[in-house]
This record gives sequence, C-alpha cells and structure tokens, in this order.
Amino acid sequence: MVCGGFACSKNCLCALNLLYTLVSLLLIGIAAWGIGFGLISSLRVVGVVIAVGIFLFLIALVGLIGAVKHHQVLLFFYMIILLLVFIFQFSVSCACLALNQGQQSQLLEVGWNNTASARNDIQRNLNCCGFRRLNPNDTCLASCMKSRHSCSPCAPIIGKYAGEVLQFVGGIGLFFSFTEILGVWLTYRYRNQKDPRANPSAFL
Repeated sequence: MVCGGFACSKNCLCALNLLYTLVSLLLIGIAAWGIGFGLISSLRVVGVVIAVGIFLFLIALVGLIGAVKHHQVLLFFYMIILLLVFIFQFSVSCACLALNQGQQSQLLEVGWNNTASARNDIQRNLNCCGFRRLNPNDTCLASCMKSRHSCSPCAPIIGKYAGEVLQFVGGIGLFFSFTEILGVWLTYRYRNQKDPRANPSAFL
C-alpha cells in the first residue's frame, strides 16, 4: 500500500490526533502540577491552560473518531476547526517572534497590572518587588522584604527571560501550526478517498 492510499491517510491522521491528545493531557497535567506544588496561585492562568488542554483534547477526540470511522461530517467539522486554530495560532506565533524589547516591556507591564495573583507568584519566586518600583500601597511576598536588604524591581529580572520565553513560545507555536495545516490537508484528502473494504456504491 503506497503512502497516498486510504490506509496511510487514516494511520497518519490517527497518529496526529494521538499526538494532540498527549499534548492536551500534558497541558492539563502541568497546570495541576503547578497548583499542587504551589508554583502557580493564579486561577486565571491555570484556568486558561486547562481550558486550552480540554479544547485540544476535544478536537483530537473528534478527529480520532472521524478518522477511525471515516465519518464525513465529523471530518468536515474537524477540518474547519483545525483551520481556524491554525490561523489564530500562526498569527500569535508570528506576533511573539516579531515583538521588540520595547513592545515586550509594554506588554509585560500591562500583564503585571492586570494579574494580582500572578504578580504575587512572580515576586515570591524571583525575590523582587514591584515592576519598576514598589508601590507603597501594594504588598510584596518576596523574602527580601523580611531581610534588611533592599528589594530590586522585577522588570529587569523578567526582561532577561521575556525574550527567550517569547522566542520559545513562538517557535513551538509555529511548529504545531504546521502540524495543524498538515492535519487539514490529510483530512481533506482522507474525506475524498474510498474505503476499499466498503461497498463501492456507498461512497459519499
């Protein structure tokens, strides 16, 4: 059987959706691990990660069932959803890779001001207080506040890692976006192939 045949398309599509299933379970596991070990206390951050993991798991489940049963309707909706996810993820990945240092700093400051629980996690884990300076009205949970040493602002410390993190996230996003467009192409081809074990006159 050549790789352009029905069986190869089916196996490739199943393998791709199994990969998505593993990634989705990994995302949910990382979120649960972060909460369990106290590394993340922001319910918003954990909720977003878990929601992305569940969404990816559902997409993979639809694609896997559609591939195994050669279900035309499920494969059609899977193909459309995967195409929309590809457009969104490709755009976000390119934006992460294109941000300069000034835009990164502005984005970090906006996120800092809008997420109180994540701000507390950063201050505690990086041992810093305030973004550019400590606001007297804010509380800081960093250990440096309990000692006589002055606390350094968090902006320079975060800035050291922000570029690397954005490059990593953008690269991973681009990699998975190309697997998604591969999934769209495989699904389109697989929908239009005849199952050799089925009745030839029953092809839709």
